Amino acid sequence: MGRSATKRVPKREPASPSKQKARDPTLHHSPYHVFTSEETATLRKDLLTWYDRCQRDLPWRRRASEDMDLDRRAYSVWVSEVMLQQTQVSTVIDYYTRWMKTWPTVQDLAMASLEEVNEKWSGLGYYSRGRRLHEGAQKVVQEFGGQMPRTAEDLQKLLPGVGRYTAGAVASISYGQVTGVVDGNVIRVLCRLRCIGADFTSPAVTDTLWNLANNLVDPDRPGDFNQAMMELGATVCTPKKALCSDCPVQSLCRAYKKVELDSATSLNKLVNRRASTPIGLVSDIEECVTSCPLCIQPSDQWDRSLGVANYPRKSAKKPSREEQTVTCVWERPGEPGNTEYLLVQRPQKGLLAGMWEFPSMLSEKAQTVKERADILCRRLKELSGSEVSVKDLQFVGEVIHIFSHINQTYLVYFLRGFSVKEEDEEHPVMRWVTRTQFMESAVPTAMKKMADLTIASFNTRGLNVPEKRSQILYHLHKRKILKLCESHGLLSGGAEPSRKRKKDISAIQLPAGKARVDGGQRSIQSFFKAAVKN
Repeated sequence: MGRSATKRVPKREPASPSKQKARDPTLHHSPYHVFTSEETATLRKDLLTWYDRCQRDLPWRRRASEDMDLDRRAYSVWVSEVMLQQTQVSTVIDYYTRWMKTWPTVQDLAMASLEEVNEKWSGLGYYSRGRRLHEGAQKVVQEFGGQMPRTAEDLQKLLPGVGRYTAGAVASISYGQVTGVVDGNVIRVLCRLRCIGADFTSPAVTDTLWNLANNLVDPDRPGDFNQAMMELGATVCTPKKALCSDCPVQSLCRAYKKVELDSATSLNKLVNRRASTPIGLVSDIEECVTSCPLCIQPSDQWDRSLGVANYPRKSAKKPSREEQTVTCVWERPGEPGNTEYLLVQRPQKGLLAGMWEFPSMLSEKAQTVKERADILCRRLKELSGSEVSVKDLQFVGEVIHIFSHINQTYLVYFLRGFSVKEEDEEHPVMRWVTRTQFMESAVPTAMKKMADLTIASFNTRGLNVPEKRSQILYHLHKRKILKLCESHGLLSGGAEPSRKRKKDISAIQLPAGKARVDGGQRSIQSFFKAAVKN
């Protein structure tokens, strides 16, 4: 726990000891990539000594050490481990603190609605993590009487979204089960310690890393040892600029010795001498067997400038999928002094499940501007029961949002007015909210990112320079699509209206926009009003 965001080893089903032994790659390859019993003992001692002295003070560690109730401890570790997947520690701290304040036990989380969970998770990304946490909590309460599974095997088998790593972390930290963990930081540490240079996502390397982790874990302090390995990777053995001089296990690191030997050899060549390496250095360096599947492969060249960062290596990342979506910011008059905007709930399965967004439809890139507008008009008719003409839509611009595997381009339109059919007033997947309510509630990041410099400028008049900079940065982190409309002077009660005439959508040039999102969330339920006829 407490690590930088790095891609994990793919989830694999736990195997029986006999099967693991049969396929253990370390049984068939050079001892160059394993630890002797003496090295294992030294690593455990030196690493735990360093961890006791240098570990970071993190809220989930404090809670796990203070809470003597096994189920509460396991729940708190589970929440932190899920949040830390693909997310940096600095980001997780505030989310974790708010989450545990709202739902301190698994029973509290089980009683929450999925919508509340999505809102609390908003901004962390990878929303399926929060949904599976919620599903798992309900299963623990409904099927296990509120008692968390007690072993890594049961945690992985019984709880949705819990893979081999998360199960091992919860079991070792909460229950003291002697089992290793392999996350991105542990991959990096182990690959450098044993010069494992093949693609770490390959089955051979994956199995080797898990075997190493299980053999190294300290039987007396398994939870602390696993956290120490991850802490080492997060703070010392970092991806690009490793702090080798601060490493407590430097003497066991084959990658470090390889870099030292490479530097010594290069220096001797520069002074036109025959390479001469100190005996102490040569005696510690072994050569691996020929054609070893765990070593850096012949097709991958050693890069002297990278040093120990030559390890680990992975295959090239698969390019993200390109998608295009048409979306409409639909505005109508609400209560006196307030303007309302239509939000629609996404399906309960798939990307951003159960989240709220502006009315949207996927669009093919080959479609013309008019075809895209027609698609959006049909969607709006489904929601309102009223005919919406292309002439009523005003094209605003383009917003780009990057998901983990999708590059999403939103083509944003604006619509003012129109009523909703009487029979749709209690539509369960459609709500009208005010601008303030929208800005404070939880919707997908792509819908949140549209704040407008004009609004920031209006709201920061009279402030000194640091205060103004702080306020403008806050506004830049706000909702992107809404802000794009504000920047065009379209929203009532917002930016100063533009006096420009409506643009013909057939002659639009699409500008790009980027922004970030931050800030606390309020429950969108507290803002919802039933759709009413104007």
